[in-house]
Amino acid sequence: MGTFGLGHDVVDVAAFAEQLSEPGSRMRSLFSVREVRQAADRARLKNDDEAVHLSAKWAGKEAFLKAWCDYLGDAPYPFTLDNFPWPEIEILDDSRGVPHVSLGKGTASVFQTDYANSAAGARYSSAYSPAYSPASDNGPYAVMQERRNARSAQRSALGAGSMPHIHISLSHDGPIASAVVTISVE
Repeated sequence: MGTFGLGHDVVDVAAFAEQLSEPGSRMRSLFSVREVRQAADRARLKNDDEAVHLSAKWAGKEAFLKAWCDYLGDAPYPFTLDNFPWPEIEILDDSRGVPHVSLGKGTASVFQTDYANSAAGARYSSAYSPAYSPASDNGPYAVMQERRNARSAQRSALGAGSMPHIHISLSHDGPIASAVVTISVE
């Protein structure tokens, strides 16, 4: 199994709560009905504010976007921040309260296409970048490029039979909500 995408995000719960409550704010529309319902239910159960739970879900959405971009490497991104389908990236708890990333039909299709293209090697080069030389000190960019090249080579060797798995961990403590997402292939 290899990890091909990693994303992390931190959200200030109080600032997020302010954004949610601002008149005319579209923040709530960036969540699905199921996400809002789960956050409200969880807030009632834990006797705290809905914003605490929505901020963790928001951190999850942002972390997923970052992991997806990391997964894509140098390939073009399928969305911009302006047209990213936020409500289609659902951060939902299962019956045991364990969070999962659920992709809407359109987003799942794009994600699967990105994976199929990378598994086929169509959008990734497995050659090492000439900018990287172990003997030279090209700074953090060289390390990042080396990591991307190694992942690209691994992706090309995987084949179409394996599918990416999205793993998520959410946390909130006091004024901060946080999420980590990895995209891995078995």
